[in-house]
Amino acid sequence: MFERIAEIEARYQELEDKLGQPELARDPGKLRELTQELASRRELITAYRVWKDTTSAIAENEELAGDPDPEIRELAKAELETLQGRRLELETGLRKLLMPRDPLDQKSVVLEIRPGTGGEEASLFAGDLFRMYTRYAQGRGFSVEVLSLSEGDGGGIREVIASIAGLAVYGRLKYESGVHRVQRVPTTESQGRIHTSTATVAVLPEADTADIQIDEKDLRIDRFRAGGPGGQSVNTTDSAIRVTHIPTGLVVQCQDEKSQHKNKAKAIKVLRARLFDREQQRIDSERAAARKGQIGTGDRAERIRTYNFPQNRVTDHRVGFTLHKLDRVMEGEIDELIEAVSSSLEADELREQR
Repeated sequence: MFERIAEIEARYQELEDKLGQPELARDPGKLRELTQELASRRELITAYRVWKDTTSAIAENEELAGDPDPEIRELAKAELETLQGRRLELETGLRKLLMPRDPLDQKSVVLEIRPGTGGEEASLFAGDLFRMYTRYAQGRGFSVEVLSLSEGDGGGIREVIASIAGLAVYGRLKYESGVHRVQRVPTTESQGRIHTSTATVAVLPEADTADIQIDEKDLRIDRFRAGGPGGQSVNTTDSAIRVTHIPTGLVVQCQDEKSQHKNKAKAIKVLRARLFDREQQRIDSERAAARKGQIGTGDRAERIRTYNFPQNRVTDHRVGFTLHKLDRVMEGEIDELIEAVSSSLEADELREQR
């Protein structure tokens, strides 16, 4: 690993020298190219140089640990323990910085949530999950736009599809896909019995026209009258849109807007994300090794997490991580869960690099 980093440092120094040459100012394109390359290596080289300084300090203290003065020896040994721990942390960080980054991590996402087993309680839980992700996104400065919403009875939802836009949203939420299970006493339960219900979550990287080209000839557009809750004009005009992608059979429906054009635009946005996700899964399945952006089987039918309300507990089953503050999690404080899952995956990848 360190031989590889030393080569990168040599290139970094070469870039610094080139950028210091006055004639480079006459070639803005080359200047931009070299500046971007230098910036892409800066974090790694900065950490590497700290590691080298720490290693030098360890060598100095190892020498002082043999000093005839007992006080100097004790100080050196105490310092050694701290420095060695620091060096281990730096080495872990260096391995992480050397890992190839998923280019999809920088994308915004399309979030889809639907109730699973459990009837009305599952519908309510799906709504709770959507509020949780909305609060999380807003807390991080991401924007949330509902693309399609079908409300259920009693305040729950039958389906919600939303766009969450911002820098590296997919990198934060990509491991949230799967079956989420809730254990709690429904408000309609007179005997106080705990019921178990589920909801499914899908997080798709948002695709643009450069990622997925959609030919209008491959689409069948059906227009119909919107149903369910909504304003008078929503429910009395044929503004709802159903888009069918004929080659794949994928169907997306949108009826939230009064305008057919807006509903069509939203539906195609969701369709493009689903087609992009489908293509990524096809590519992944053709690789010899499982894609490192998945945990367990990565199947969206896999139960990934349990929310136990009576015990105020949430457990992620993929990594065996438990928090006893479910009340805060449901308010959108899910960073600890996200970090636990992603850290476990990164640890697996680092072990493979050794």
